[in-house]
Amino acid sequence: MKVDEGMWKLLQKHLGYTDEEMEKFRENPRNEDILSKDPALRNKTIVVKVVESHGCNSQHKVGDKFYFDGAGNLITKLCPKRVCIYALSSVVALISTSRELFYAGVDPNEMRFKIAGCSDVGVQCGGWGHIVMELKVEDRM
Repeated sequence: MKVDEGMWKLLQKHLGYTDEEMEKFRENPRNEDILSKDPALRNKTIVVKVVESHGCNSQHKVGDKFYFDGAGNLITKLCPKRVCIYALSSVVALISTSRELFYAGVDPNEMRFKIAGCSDVGVQCGGWGHIVMELKVEDRM
């Protein structure tokens, strides 16, 4: 699908690219492919839900959810007051994979490995606590 000139200009302004940088950006055909699918991805919310929790120093509990827009940005107003960086860092690959599947035309919810755990190994292994999270992509709220 072709991206219209208005979208390119809007993106250039959004990213703060010079004309030369934008020309370089447009040379990569994958960028146009991604942009052509962007409107559909903007209508999605990536939800990472805590499915197991024990001893979490940040007090994340089963049922807590972290919300990301389709671009992978954390939607802080929908998240718990405190968000553990170690929990977030463990879901980076899941979010990236879900987006890549979406761009390839595959439902990200069909991802086989969509569960991750924080990097704290828990008290049984010398840590403090541990949480397990599962990713799901939903229509935007």
